[in-house]
Amino acid sequence: MPALQADLFGAGLCEPEEVPACLFVVFGATGDLMARKIAPALYNLARDRDLADRLAVLGVARRPRSDEQFRQEMLQALRQYSRGGLDESFWQRFSQRWHYQTARAQKHEHYEALRQRLTSLDRLHGCQCNRVFYLSVSADLVEDIVLNLGEVGLNRPRGDDAFVRLVVEKPFGHDLDSACRLNRTLLEHFDESQLYRIDHYLGKETVLNLLVLRFGNSVFEPLLNRHHVARVEITTAETSGMEARRGPYYEQAGALRDMIQNHMLQLLALIAMDVPGSLGAQAIRDEKVKVLRSIPPLTPEQVQRWTVRGQYVGEGDIPAYTREPGVAADSQVETYAAVRLSVDNRRWAGVPFYLRTGKRLAAKASQIAVIFRPEPVSLFYSADCPIRSPNRLVLSITPDEGVYLVVDAKVPGPRMMLRPVKLDFRYESSFQSASPEAYEHLLLETICGDPTLFIRRDEAEAAWRVVDSIRNSWLATGLPTLEKYPPLSWGPASADRLFEDPYGGWLAIR
Repeated sequence: MPALQADLFGAGLCEPEEVPACLFVVFGATGDLMARKIAPALYNLARDRDLADRLAVLGVARRPRSDEQFRQEMLQALRQYSRGGLDESFWQRFSQRWHYQTARAQKHEHYEALRQRLTSLDRLHGCQCNRVFYLSVSADLVEDIVLNLGEVGLNRPRGDDAFVRLVVEKPFGHDLDSACRLNRTLLEHFDESQLYRIDHYLGKETVLNLLVLRFGNSVFEPLLNRHHVARVEITTAETSGMEARRGPYYEQAGALRDMIQNHMLQLLALIAMDVPGSLGAQAIRDEKVKVLRSIPPLTPEQVQRWTVRGQYVGEGDIPAYTREPGVAADSQVETYAAVRLSVDNRRWAGVPFYLRTGKRLAAKASQIAVIFRPEPVSLFYSADCPIRSPNRLVLSITPDEGVYLVVDAKVPGPRMMLRPVKLDFRYESSFQSASPEAYEHLLLETICGDPTLFIRRDEAEAAWRVVDSIRNSWLATGLPTLEKYPPLSWGPASADRLFEDPYGGWLAIR
């Protein structure tokens, strides 16, 4: 394995000259994810880290294409989605290492042809039989692809120094039983060390920096526990709806399974985990699993009391969810979900964790907010100090990546008037450079063989245990009822009731 350099998260980043040669194979190469995220990430990695002579790409999909047609489609995608624009002369050279293979996921005979094509491209580009298979396909095709890769021997490395890795996109099943079944299938043909369950949130700069903020700065870590923290809020909000293409998927997933089961519980695990024994992948993921296993499943009574689900209606030019393409007219699928969870361990006992996510909300934003307890001696609560604010630490994940701390300060003047002020850090202004896209981090880690930023089998299954307790109760009791909310609002007004405080409510998004 190449020598590794510790990055902000503790995961390994290969030095440019040490990135192994690799043939990157994408199933579903004519799909939206390839155009928007995967192709731009591979292009930017090759351009920015001088990897054009180490990477080759093979797109695999059922629609017929020639190599040149595929390259032209990728060129258009890069022009539209690549950060920092497109270097046409660089692409002209790099594109000669991009190829296409027609294959259907269920057709066993197509995999023998794929195996032969991979052998040919290995020789052509000197990839040393190192391969990454990326499954950018619908969930129902994953098992077929895995079985067929195994049957033709593409699941095992060809040589002691070669590697084969498999990247699996979410959803990792649709409930605990299906997740366990999928994991069994994966492990029948691949070792856990070969599996990279990808969650793009874990590649974002603020998330990468979260453990450095916590464990690399002595000022914060002693405060992140039940003695000092009143509550933690995690928000992932989107202004978009179904974008004329996501309706069929969302009908099967809903907000709870689409966002909370993976992205948001991963963020919870990272902000709540204990200090790992080392910066190795195993140690970090062990601590995350401990947190997820410490979240007790909710009882039906708790689900009714501590969850809210909603669905956006139409307004003006914005269609209601039930009028979106691919959505049933009487759909009861939630486009908004909010839950209150607890982490029953020594560090966090008694501290509520509030999670909310939704479509067609008032802003596109993701953040983690840690709200601290008030000071034990309230010297400044008086008639002359009417405005007080709890201290809070906020990690902004999107759109403005950064961290800020809110403290009270005296307003200039003769009176003892206090106002909250921000101590603010933003990546763009502090480092004066654009952050790499999350997929760039994750694809490089895959090629370099560091699984720190990926989800392990027991992590996925522990998260499903929590989510299943909520969803099964919704299905069995119908409670709480699905509430309608107007688009570009902050969702159902009743979401504030989760705080069980007449003056409580969600922290405003800056």
